[in-house]
Amino acid sequence: MALSVVDLYRDVLPQTNCGDCGFPTCLALAGMVVSEMHSLENCPHLDRKVIDRCSAELAEQYKEGKWLKKDMADDALKWAKERSASMEIEDLPGRIGGKIRIMEGEAVLDLPYFTSSVLISKKGISPGDAFDLTRWEQVLLYNHMAQGGIRMPTGKWKGLVEFPNTVSKIKSMVNNIETPIIETFRGKGDELKAAAKKIGGVEVPREQSAADLAFRFLPLPRVPVMLMFSDEDEKDGFPAEIKLLFDETITEHLDIESIMFLSERLRQLLCENA
Repeated sequence: MALSVVDLYRDVLPQTNCGDCGFPTCLALAGMVVSEMHSLENCPHLDRKVIDRCSAELAEQYKEGKWLKKDMADDALKWAKERSASMEIEDLPGRIGGKIRIMEGEAVLDLPYFTSSVLISKKGISPGDAFDLTRWEQVLLYNHMAQGGIRMPTGKWKGLVEFPNTVSKIKSMVNNIETPIIETFRGKGDELKAAAKKIGGVEVPREQSAADLAFRFLPLPRVPVMLMFSDEDEKDGFPAEIKLLFDETITEHLDIESIMFLSERLRQLLCENA
């Protein structure tokens, strides 16, 4: 019989909320046992026979995936792999850039990614240089492969709000990406320059931008991103502002979720190098 959170709390755990298990309440422990396979043995007040019986029942429901917490990154990665499964590696340079290398008799795409590169083959995606490649970054790359874009950037820049179906993402762009960059680099233009340079940013001449500072990044060969930064002006009372701009072709190369992830990755790299 499957054991739910309520079952464990009501019928198995002591309901004393003593905290001896490391969690503030018995209900919290029950939730972790059911959804994240936390061990019942962490409750020191349970009889050994009870632990063994419940552990056997829990093992069965874990196998079935019943009530387990979803691994969003893993689910997204499986979906992205399925989207790109029909892609031929040899066709990718003409669509997304990079170059083909033959490794152990197999065609592999060597694709620039920020200041490093990744290797894409039928077996999967691996770092071409010494850096960690997260599952979410793999999702981004598989989606890029599957999106089907082929056009080169035109140099016509747009804010996120100018693309279709982005209204729900504007608040996230402001709160999770633009605001943290402002808070990190307000009054620190030189630090922003240094951080941008470390991740491949090229400064845009002042006469080509209305901002105090502007940088062009090329995280992927056909996916440029522009960052425009205007520092605060205490004298005139103007707050610091930042805006990310994208080439008008970006939605041909990335879906909206991937654009958001790429923006968050850019923010992360900038702030880490502050």
